[in-house]
Amino acid sequence: MSTSLAITGESLTPELVFLIASDPAIQVGLDPQAAKKVTASRDVVESVLSSGQTVYGVNTGFGALSHKRIPPEALADLQANLVRSHAVGTGPLLEEPVVRAMMLLRANTLAKGFSGVRPVVIETLLALLNAGVHPIIPSKGSLGASGDLAPLAHLALSLIGEGEVMYLGDRMHSQEALELTGITPLTLSAKEGLALLNGTQMMTAVGTLTLLKAEHLMAIAELAGCMSIEALRGSHAPFDVRVASARPHPGHQASAHIARKLLAHSEIESSHHDCGKVQDAYSMRCIPQVHGMVRDTLAHVREVLTLEMNAATDNPLVFPASPEGPAAILSQGNFHGEPVAMAMDMLSIALAELASISERRIDKLMNPAFSELPPFLVPDNREGLHSGLMIVHYTAASLVSENKTLAHPAVVDSIPTSNDKEDHVSMGAFAARKAEQVYQNSRWVIAAELYSAVQGLGFHHGVKPGIGVHAAYQYLRNFIPPVDQDRVMAPEIERVVTCIENHGLYQAVCTQVGSF
Repeated sequence: MSTSLAITGESLTPELVFLIASDPAIQVGLDPQAAKKVTASRDVVESVLSSGQTVYGVNTGFGALSHKRIPPEALADLQANLVRSHAVGTGPLLEEPVVRAMMLLRANTLAKGFSGVRPVVIETLLALLNAGVHPIIPSKGSLGASGDLAPLAHLALSLIGEGEVMYLGDRMHSQEALELTGITPLTLSAKEGLALLNGTQMMTAVGTLTLLKAEHLMAIAELAGCMSIEALRGSHAPFDVRVASARPHPGHQASAHIARKLLAHSEIESSHHDCGKVQDAYSMRCIPQVHGMVRDTLAHVREVLTLEMNAATDNPLVFPASPEGPAAILSQGNFHGEPVAMAMDMLSIALAELASISERRIDKLMNPAFSELPPFLVPDNREGLHSGLMIVHYTAASLVSENKTLAHPAVVDSIPTSNDKEDHVSMGAFAARKAEQVYQNSRWVIAAELYSAVQGLGFHHGVKPGIGVHAAYQYLRNFIPPVDQDRVMAPEIERVVTCIENHGLYQAVCTQVGSF
């Protein structure tokens, strides 16, 4: 039996967005109180139409054509033409979870009651979502202001029975899918086409789904770092609670706390108290500082995205009379993607740093001058017959280098459009797409560190690592046998990637140390 969610325009969370994006069985409806706000907003639009006032987005052209007054008999054509003309996306198609997230987010922002649409617009959008009718949306073409115009236009086409959709695994014309599901296509009224297009729902959808994956990868990166510490016989002193208290950034404190849990009761650590080492490399000693700042950045990105998914992001906004002022339709810039764009650039930088410090630890594991382990982690390799994990490090280094280019901020670029009327844009959709690419690269690098650390730990016979590290070692050994001679390792590292993505590794460690 399917469960249901009633959207209010106020209460979405990243977890709810992920749930709806990934589970088509969950039915989404419009909260009755939200429907009343939507109706009150629409009444303001109807009042403007009956009064004959000239108001942007209601009875004018758009962008550089906003000075053109549109006669009443052409208003429906105006809205449909807007949707058709703006559906000029290109590039790879957005995946189904992203499209579902976009549909949910667009419905939620309309449900706030500031967009001037009829409730039937939201209800039709949710009917498509609930029926599993997913618009075909190219991933490229958005400037991030006036929002994600091209992607959202492709979404809006499906509501009026135009464009293409995916339904039950088949690509088809939207009119066919509407007929199969019994959904009546919309005839857009004044303001409604514009209300469907202005907004940040593509960048917010991609960003939200990437954030949730990044938050999980953050935990796995803590684990990978601790596994390398143990394999390299590194010091646990940097994780001392007194160190974190002396510079109390929240992320630093959290990272150090997790390391203490994962490294607790380490026999390896007690076995090298008098080894003569003075200090470890920065990539080991500064884990709490670097990982901690990544944690703090992820927390900020979550705050921005949570606010954005419950915000009114179109133009103009329609306000019924209230204690704050009389009824009004206000032209403004809430569609501008700057908040999300900047957060997405920060997410790219944070993930790039997480992979960068991980690659440095992989390098230390390969080098016997640092690790005191066999070169490239292959036993009895004195004659150089086996390359071992040498190229595991090379691939990680390649991905880290790629991340450095991808982490260049998108938001600092802007190209004026619409005859210079729209003269500053955010590039937020590109920032979000880049962040997802950086995540993909960083996930592989972290998996490579786990793979390398497991191989390194295999040389510490007779002494156990910390309890969390030991749990991870035992779990991963089920998927990656020891490397005692050269073999093809790429499929094995992909198994580690799967262990990250399906949360199997995390759950195995949680059974020993609790959540982290």
